[in-house]
Amino acid sequence: LTEVLAAGGARLVEKVMREEILPLKSHPKASTREGVLWVLTFMPSSIGQSFAPLIDSSFPALISGLSDDSEPVRDVAMRAGRVMIRSHGKNHLDKILPSLEDGLWDEDYRIRCASLMLLGDLLSMLGGTKVVKSDVDTQEDIRQAERAQAQIAIALGPVKRRRVLSSLYIRRNDTAAVVRQNAVNVWKTVVSVTPRTLKEIMDVLVGQIVTGLASGIPDQTEVAGRCLGDIVKKLGDTVLPEIIPVLRDSLHSGDDQTRRGTCVGLSEVIACSSKEQIEKYLSIIVKAVQNALCDEDEGVRHMATSCFENLYNSVGNKAFDEVVPSLLAAMESSANDEVARSRAIVGLTGILSIRSRELLPYLVPRLLQKPITRNHADALASIAKVTSSSIQYFFSTIIPSLLSELANISDNDQCEEEKEREEAIRGCVRSIYGSVGESGVTRLVSEISEKCSNENETIRVESCWMIQVVVQERKDLMDFNEQIPIMLRELLNRLNDESAKVLKAVNSSFCALSKSVPAEELVKHVEFIRNLIAMIVSDARRRKGGVGDGEFLLPGINMPKGLDPFLPVFQRGILYGDANIRETSAAGLGELITLTAKKYLAGPSIIKMTGPLLRIVGDRNPSAVKVAIINTLGLILTKGGPALRAFVPQFQTTFVKALSDPSRQVRLQAIDALSFLMPLSTRLDPLIKELVSTSLGKGNITSVESAGAVTIQTAALEALAIVLKHGGKKAKLPDSIPSALEAGREMLEHEDEGIREAAAKVIGATCGLIEISETIEMLQETINSISTADPSDIKHGRAICCFHIFASGVEIGMTEELFEDTVNTILTLMTDEKGLVREAACQAVGALLGSASDYKLCLKKVKPTILKCMDTKESMEVLKSMAKGLSVAVRMNAAIFKGQENLQIIDFSLKNAMQGTQRVQVAFNHFLWIALDVGNGDSGLIQYTDLAMFDNAKSMRSLYSKVLVRIKSVDL
Repeated sequence: LTEVLAAGGARLVEKVMREEILPLKSHPKASTREGVLWVLTFMPSSIGQSFAPLIDSSFPALISGLSDDSEPVRDVAMRAGRVMIRSHGKNHLDKILPSLEDGLWDEDYRIRCASLMLLGDLLSMLGGTKVVKSDVDTQEDIRQAERAQAQIAIALGPVKRRRVLSSLYIRRNDTAAVVRQNAVNVWKTVVSVTPRTLKEIMDVLVGQIVTGLASGIPDQTEVAGRCLGDIVKKLGDTVLPEIIPVLRDSLHSGDDQTRRGTCVGLSEVIACSSKEQIEKYLSIIVKAVQNALCDEDEGVRHMATSCFENLYNSVGNKAFDEVVPSLLAAMESSANDEVARSRAIVGLTGILSIRSRELLPYLVPRLLQKPITRNHADALASIAKVTSSSIQYFFSTIIPSLLSELANISDNDQCEEEKEREEAIRGCVRSIYGSVGESGVTRLVSEISEKCSNENETIRVESCWMIQVVVQERKDLMDFNEQIPIMLRELLNRLNDESAKVLKAVNSSFCALSKSVPAEELVKHVEFIRNLIAMIVSDARRRKGGVGDGEFLLPGINMPKGLDPFLPVFQRGILYGDANIRETSAAGLGELITLTAKKYLAGPSIIKMTGPLLRIVGDRNPSAVKVAIINTLGLILTKGGPALRAFVPQFQTTFVKALSDPSRQVRLQAIDALSFLMPLSTRLDPLIKELVSTSLGKGNITSVESAGAVTIQTAALEALAIVLKHGGKKAKLPDSIPSALEAGREMLEHEDEGIREAAAKVIGATCGLIEISETIEMLQETINSISTADPSDIKHGRAICCFHIFASGVEIGMTEELFEDTVNTILTLMTDEKGLVREAACQAVGALLGSASDYKLCLKKVKPTILKCMDTKESMEVLKSMAKGLSVAVRMNAAIFKGQENLQIIDFSLKNAMQGTQRVQVAFNHFLWIALDVGNGDSGLIQYTDLAMFDNAKSMRSLYSKVLVRIKSVDL
């Protein structure tokens, strides 16, 4: 093809080459691209100088071929380039050389490598030599290089020579090893004495290096920096006076890319210079580094840190001494120059990012000098962002200083300047706490927690605020989970703080904790929270000057939304925790409700608590969980009031269902809870009907099978008695109360003792809801009809029924004759052979005494029998029942055992309280506490000791001082 085209003449060659062959250089087929390059291989020699017009258009095809993905294409391109250089290199140097020079700076290392090889061919041809390929320079090689250097200088001229050699020397530091090796070979071919040549081309070389540094291309910047370092190593003091001023000027006047590249070069210069060389030009270098550290461009500042690092490695602390003081001075003296102050701060942070451990001990004390200025606070905030791993070692200094400053500001009236200073210090705190590394969080929280119990109120306020900041600033990292118990401990201990400001700060911190930390994480600490609150309450009650057993309201939750931070945690535990967590959460919530005043539970808060408890109580939970939930529901009812009226049906269903639970404790808790529900309940008739049905054994069969008929009937009767007692007057249907009374009377003769006891309570509760005539009639039919031949179950039931009727305090209005018959009946039962009957009768006689219109006459009649039942040889249960009966009598009539005539009963009680078994002692201790009115002082004791025998008086004083005064209250 080449010969055919050559035969057609130069015009045909040029036309075909430009229009048909050269456009195929980008053909998708490698074989086609290779064919184009084969044409360029043979064409120059075939048509000779006629190829000159095609050089400009052919060289791009050669360069493209040198970087081709196909190796055969690259080989042919190299061959074609060498042919072109041999045939036209000398005559058309101006056309070939620029393309080769451009190739030396190409991003593709293959093109750089090929351009170097072709340039070596060109220069060796101009110098009349060949490219050296050995690592050892012989004398012959040096002589050839000198001859070639002279001829090349003549052929290229001084300007081109310096430019070509500068580009060639820069390639000696290329990022690609193959390029570096070829550049070294070509350099040795055309240069005999490197230092001398470098001095000759220095101005051009430095210019190209600066251009490379400012290129913005990472590889070129790196190569230029390496080259600069290499020059410094080779020439040292000779070249530094020329290089450093150039770099300084470039940093001062160049654009962003130039300044970045110059920093890279300056870093290499410092790294490759000796300590003596650096110290000789230290003033210039320090100024350049300082300016770069404070540059407005982040990229320049980043590169400048490497400069400072190399400077520090070279001259040590002298780098700090030269740079840091001037930056600090600029920061402090530029109060009105925000730009200069910001530049100084970014310079300091740049140094700290690489040398924080060396600089912080010098810097921190200066920034924390009191009073901490706004500039110092801003500087410390900026410093914290780049010293995350090392600033933690200075927390013992930083945190107390910041706390002290905030406390002093808070204590004083603030002007506008002080407000700005406070804002800066708080911003500094947030920056430090958000920037510290994960390893420093433990130290941070520990340091703050030490200040939470400080005597200074404002220090406590700010410490609690700092805990809030830790949580808020690190909520995305969540690396403080291990420190949550410490935070909880300090915040919970402040819930009983005497300062309203501290309480407000604690509440804010708790809110931040509950919002920032997932509830599933906090619920792991619910038992810890409950125990801590219990300790706080115990301390408040038992410490000197404490509230004792009286009502205690925890100040930290008795404020608007005081309970809000706790609710998500306890609700999560109640709804999704395991059995232990559910129990702890429900019980803990109940305890918090107990410690909260009603006005802070009104509205949405109480409703938020109620929903989860009602939803979960019906699940298959262990009995301990159900007890805790029902107990808490009862407390909610106690404090919630009318706001819970809409939930009454759910409450009622929950409690009634719990009456059938296998656990006795659950049933008892449900019975108590029903008493709290009565004030809110308006429709009692269905409830009474259901309880009556269940008590008669006609309730849900499944429930009966699950817990046993007797236990369910007992619970239903107990609940029925509670409902009638607290809400019976709300019953509207005429048969509701009579049906309850009839159920009680029917179950009064049941074989089970518990059912009889509960039935008697139902009868006692109905006495206040029916006509007096009906009560009297029932007494006559139920109690006074007892025969000594009746079974003990019947006698027990009727005796205990008598106790509950008369103990209810209802005015029966019965005749003296009927009352006397009742007393006689009970006295007969008090001497019954069955202990169970005597127990019930002993309780009943106390209720009769208390309700007697002429208690003295009644007491005179029953006293002998009472004293007989108080004999220490009597059974323990009878003695306990006797003590209970006497206690009920005193509660109903406080004057009943006062005076000389009744002293014997008190003496017998003292004897039992001193000599009986522990349970008997407790029972009679309670009676004596009531009889002597210990709760209102020692007047009762004085009255007794004035009448009693010396030994009894002495024993009573001893019992009084050791036991009775320690009793807070007695529940019968």
